[in-house]
Amino acid sequence: MSDVHGTASATHPSPLPGPTFSFGFNLGKIPGHGEDSDPILRDGPDLGLVAVFDGMGGAGGTVYETPEGRRTGAYLASRIARDVVEQRMLDLLEPDWNLNGEAAAEDLHGSVQQALRERLAELKAPPSGLRSRLLRALPTTMAVVALQRTQPGGSTWACHVLWAGDSRAYVFEPAGARQLTTDDLRDPGDALANLRQDSVVSNAMSADTDFQVNYRRIELQAPFLVACATDGCFGYLQTPMHFEHLVLGGLQQARSTTAWSSSLQSEIVSVTGDDAAMSMMGVGASLQEFQTLFAPRVAELEQQFIGPLDELANAVDTAERELEALRQRQLETTKEVWGRYKTGYERYLRPTDEAAGADADADADADPAADSGETT
Repeated sequence: MSDVHGTASATHPSPLPGPTFSFGFNLGKIPGHGEDSDPILRDGPDLGLVAVFDGMGGAGGTVYETPEGRRTGAYLASRIARDVVEQRMLDLLEPDWNLNGEAAAEDLHGSVQQALRERLAELKAPPSGLRSRLLRALPTTMAVVALQRTQPGGSTWACHVLWAGDSRAYVFEPAGARQLTTDDLRDPGDALANLRQDSVVSNAMSADTDFQVNYRRIELQAPFLVACATDGCFGYLQTPMHFEHLVLGGLQQARSTTAWSSSLQSEIVSVTGDDAAMSMMGVGASLQEFQTLFAPRVAELEQQFIGPLDELANAVDTAERELEALRQRQLETTKEVWGRYKTGYERYLRPTDEAAGADADADADADPAADSGETT
């Protein structure tokens, strides 16, 4: 991996570097049984490929017997799709040939669908007794970013985005993070709304349900970072701004890409309730240069977005603790006051002898002077 060094000649400008570093991770909530696949990470001087796949545990919860043991349909689906997509994209993505994105989307649709159907037939699973629109055979999401430099040594890159489901692709530029995919949800909202409502995925790869592979093409100017992430990476954070800060804040503190990856994994594990997979690639600058480029953005995030929101969140937490303490005090005081009030209130509900004894006790409690023998 090369860094940017030296100065450009007026007549023979030095070529800008392509992908300079990449890393990925796959964090399973249950070791060995995570339903996200390992991410895809491939690069060359003028090409880049990153992708993630999230097997859908709810819709694909059917368990199959395999030579490797019992596996859910979600576990199998994400890995089948990953292997097929990686091979097809390596065949389709060429440095000297502009990728036909729409045709690539159709190719991935047909190739993955065929592979999933063939695997389902091999599994010879009995028909499920459950009937639900939510159940699918071998379902998985997909988010793919394929990069092609438009001219040798240039700074402009064609960014081909292909996806199905609610896994996401992002680009991080010095001016901010940009989401490149649109979540495929039955009740879609913006990125903040989608964090707060649990909508059903409306489009995902599977063996028994039709789906589509979405496609979008944009042009990017290096340097930039691209990432693909399953919802376990971003879906348990307060806001989209917090996800950007999680990514770029870790970058600022890292001494290496390995350290950056480890930091992200630790932060995600501390908040997520799901499996989480991410693939990250830097294009056009070294790690240290990216740290310098993104330092102003991190400061802006902290001052204008994260700081005010976290301050309010802390105030809400404090108020909720105080409110809970007041509620407990209210409950205890109510019980104590009721205990004093109850004797007279239930006078005619008790047997006569018990009521008389209770009245005497109540009178004694009401006149402490009588017990001490004092007179007036």
